[in-house]
Amino acid sequence: METDPRKESKLPSSEPLPTPPPLAPPPPASSKLRKIVMVASIAAGIQFGWALQLSLLTPYVQLLGIPHTWAAFIWLCGPISGMLVQPIVGYHSDRCTSRFGRRRPFIAGGALAVAVAVFLIGYAADLGQLSGDPVAKSPKPRAIAVFVVGFWILDVANNMLQGPCRALLADLSGSNQKKTRTANALYSFFMAVGNVLGFAAGAYTHLYKVFPFTKTKACDVYCANLKSCFFISIFLLLTLTVLALTYVREKQWSPEQGNAAAGDAEEEEDGPSESSPMPFFGEIFAALKNLQKPMWILLLVTCLNWIAWFPFLLFDTDWMGREVYGGDSNGTAEQVRLYDHGVRAGALGLMLNSVVLGFTSLGVEVLARAVGGVKRLWGIVNFILALCLFMTILITKMAESNRRFTTVRGGATVPLPPPGGVKAGALALFAVMGVPQAITYSIPFALASIFCNTAGAG
Repeated sequence: METDPRKESKLPSSEPLPTPPPLAPPPPASSKLRKIVMVASIAAGIQFGWALQLSLLTPYVQLLGIPHTWAAFIWLCGPISGMLVQPIVGYHSDRCTSRFGRRRPFIAGGALAVAVAVFLIGYAADLGQLSGDPVAKSPKPRAIAVFVVGFWILDVANNMLQGPCRALLADLSGSNQKKTRTANALYSFFMAVGNVLGFAAGAYTHLYKVFPFTKTKACDVYCANLKSCFFISIFLLLTLTVLALTYVREKQWSPEQGNAAAGDAEEEEDGPSESSPMPFFGEIFAALKNLQKPMWILLLVTCLNWIAWFPFLLFDTDWMGREVYGGDSNGTAEQVRLYDHGVRAGALGLMLNSVVLGFTSLGVEVLARAVGGVKRLWGIVNFILALCLFMTILITKMAESNRRFTTVRGGATVPLPPPGGVKAGALALFAVMGVPQAITYSIPFALASIFCNTAGAG
């Protein structure tokens, strides 16, 4: 016996069946780990150059004749360019419709700009002499001008390079939070690798012999070593960037892709509406207004965290040469020699710091589970950072109280290197600070990527 389909459906035959609701877009898929590793490896090239800056540039600017108190103002270009360049680059990177992808053009452009800037910094003394600077007198105004221009370009280029690199890692990780944390931990690990290589190169005093043409009338052995390190930095960064961008491909992005999810949400709440592009600063302020409380707390803690880090990062080797070893970059020949030994010891300490940083980066997940989560781990290491910064004062006082002097020819009294215990304490301090540094380089960026992964912008 046949049944009437109209009775089975319990709907009048004249009414159409209801339209099923639209399916939600699938979450972005994550890429293979080897692609994430390739992109993260660019950090080694970036950090190699940063390591040279942190260990050698503060003493170098004083050799050019820039007073010690003015060196900090030159370093201000890093935070200033970070505040201006990273949001602008991030904004345009999110909306880039190049056939090469959203992130790759900015990464390639940033790497080339870094190479140009490093060349200018390394040849500042030579270009200054060609422009009329006296060789034997200080300060050298034209060399200082070339150096400052190169340094600002370098900081702008580094910010132009690092932001899209981390954004590309977030894109490759998709909605997989574990892979996002792994990607940022790998980025931190390769930063440590670059640090180790950079600080090792900076601590080696005969590197200029590999590039004998770097030593000139305007550029002494110290300057020639720095210039040789920068040549290696350029080669490493460009090689890693080319390999990563060749292996990892991006699909061309269109505005419709970025607006699809937001458009669906607007239609559900307010009905169909046309979206119009918002100016850059308007969108930035709108984004700040709509930030959730966890992101505000993340930004505030990150800000305070870097306020604590910068004095140590900028003056660590200078602290070793001036406070721990008792040297003076503008003093007598013996004081300059002692200062140089301290700077080299500081570079060794930074290399130890980087080794600890690298191993800690690989163990972030284990440490987080051991203490009850990544946020608690971040809080603990910030207290460790505060304690280490306090220890710099204690080590300085110990070095002053144990200072030994000797009399050289001519009757001048100069300080001797510090006792072994003071040097060991300073080097141990450098090593321990690798733990909070590894967490600072990975967890805040991973949390930001996780909080923002629904925005489609990395």
